[in-house]
Amino acid sequence: MSDGYVLITGGCGFIGTNLADRLLRDGHRVCVFDNLSRAGVERNLEWLRAQHGERLLARVADTRDANAVREAVRGATRVFHLAAQVAVTTSLDDPVSDFENNARASLNVLEAIRNSNHRPPLLFTSTNKVYGGLSDVTLDEEALRYTPRNVRVAKHGVGETRPLDFHSPYGCSKGTADQYVRDYTRSYGLQTIVFRMSCIYGPHQFGTEDQGWVAHFLIRAINREPIAIYGDGKQVRDILFVDDLVDAMLLASADMNRCAGEAFNIGGGATNTISLRELLAMIRELEGREPRVTWSDWRTGDQKYYVSDARRFSARTGWSPRVGTREGVRRLREWLLTAGIPAMVQHAEEPASIAAKRVAGGGRVGERPVAAAAQAKE
Repeated sequence: MSDGYVLITGGCGFIGTNLADRLLRDGHRVCVFDNLSRAGVERNLEWLRAQHGERLLARVADTRDANAVREAVRGATRVFHLAAQVAVTTSLDDPVSDFENNARASLNVLEAIRNSNHRPPLLFTSTNKVYGGLSDVTLDEEALRYTPRNVRVAKHGVGETRPLDFHSPYGCSKGTADQYVRDYTRSYGLQTIVFRMSCIYGPHQFGTEDQGWVAHFLIRAINREPIAIYGDGKQVRDILFVDDLVDAMLLASADMNRCAGEAFNIGGGATNTISLRELLAMIRELEGREPRVTWSDWRTGDQKYYVSDARRFSARTGWSPRVGTREGVRRLREWLLTAGIPAMVQHAEEPASIAAKRVAGGGRVGERPVAAAAQAKE
């Protein structure tokens, strides 16, 4: 790994796989650094190897291992730090592990870069959860969604001038890393950029319930299984197709000299918003039947409305999303079906008695549940 490569932590996760594929197709050598703890990411690694052969390097390791991170950074020309614990519910169950995976591991990456001879530039993926619950944003309740009363927020979304207000251990750990990344530019002169991302979706996403919720809804609907809705389903997010995110990442990386030390809100923006109820209606059209739904109480830290105001990044780089919501959801559904993901998930979640019968009948075995928690980024 001494000849130079782009390093992607969490590189076998959903976003990492799409980013690695683009870089490899553009002629770069790439090292994906991943602990492979998220169920299904082995499929992504196998796919990358089949597509790109020896130009892909893979290091199975954990970002909590400072020595492993330091060794990987030694050969890196650029670093994309995507590895993280990504679920709010997991952070509430185990806040110490959440801190170690997000805050401490990110500090390992920063220290490895700071102490390297060449100090490669870093792009870090943060989250909209650093803005907290946005409880001060007054909302009107409509039939299918919430709408902000503030005209500017309704038109453009939430900008980077919004005060940070961590709510949930996940928000705290990602927010801590977010601020460390920015400060390492001020304190040590590293070239770093933070992306505070909204909901990203697209191919190579296996759709666990706590992240990848667009894929999760589609998989459950295809398998005719109930979709769990927390709250009233009128909460709104802007969603961004992964190809558009990769475009933004590469533009930011190429413009590191002008963007270093800054944080940008990245998402589909006001033109690509959707509520949970609206996604259910879209799925009904695609599937030709009503999806099954179960309803539960609101979860801690859940924002009723979040839309990214990405105008600042757009003005800096000329970037804007190209894939609309309806087209993106359709393309994701087609990929899920082509890749056989719904069947894989259904088999992985079968009760032991059914699984035993499948073994007796020569069916596939050994598949892990796709709902497992992990370190690869959402």
